[in-house]
Amino acid sequence: MKFRLRQMEVFRAVMLTGSIKGAAKLLFTSQPAISRIVSHTEQTLGLALFNRVKGKLVPTPEAEALFREVDECYQYALRVDDFARSLARGPSGTLNIASSPCLSHGLVARAINRFVQRYPGIRVNYRTTLLNDMAQEVLSNKVDLAVSVLPLDHPNLDVQPFTEGRMVCVVPRGHELAAQSSVAIEDLARYPLIAHHPGIPFGQLVSAAFRKAGVEMTTHIHIHQTDVACSLVRAGAGVAMVDQYTAEGTAWDDLRIVPLAHEIPLTPSIVRSVFDTRKSHADKFVDLLVEQQADA
Repeated sequence: MKFRLRQMEVFRAVMLTGSIKGAAKLLFTSQPAISRIVSHTEQTLGLALFNRVKGKLVPTPEAEALFREVDECYQYALRVDDFARSLARGPSGTLNIASSPCLSHGLVARAINRFVQRYPGIRVNYRTTLLNDMAQEVLSNKVDLAVSVLPLDHPNLDVQPFTEGRMVCVVPRGHELAAQSSVAIEDLARYPLIAHHPGIPFGQLVSAAFRKAGVEMTTHIHIHQTDVACSLVRAGAGVAMVDQYTAEGTAWDDLRIVPLAHEIPLTPSIVRSVFDTRKSHADKFVDLLVEQQADA
């Protein structure tokens, strides 16, 4: 290559400053060194780049044309330099995540915090979504992965449980059940019950627990969002059976969380498409999510 990168840099500096002295200051080098490179460049290219007029350098038409190409090349080199620096700082890009609303109160929020602390160059787009919509969110590539409170059954989803949880009872502080170490299904049946609608997975889970215990389930209020159940309990509308993640994440002093004697397990899971090309930063988030649970 006749026109070397250093020659391009010096030529550009002379064009920008209009003098050998200005180019030397811009590049933090000596004037004789700049003069030698300019002369050598003209010789190797076989072009007169500057006319010396009364001690000044006046660019030739060829130099003007060459400068446009050199400056474009230089700007591209700056972008490469910025890219290299960003690689040194760490990964960049965007990670799209969805989770069950109940997991947003603590578990996923803590994992996202851990993620952005470790990978500050990666932007996180986070949304909550219902279990019935989660498969479509993942398979349509709206999100790179989802974190569900219950496992999903779909042939095109890769579902990996990573921790265990349970349903709990939430009652007002001072309620009769608040003093108990655990609450049986039979105990709940004696009070106005707030529970998830039987048409959604949480509601089906609770209905199945009542059937297994041989207790008739009489629901006072049906809800679709767990945090709403907690608000209703606070208002005195009854007692509720909710997931531990929402109950622990609300931090309301006037509520009491009581374990259930009949355990109703929850299995939070990482949900990804079987067609996932692994081009996103999802693997990094999964590693931190699992790491977080191991530290808990």
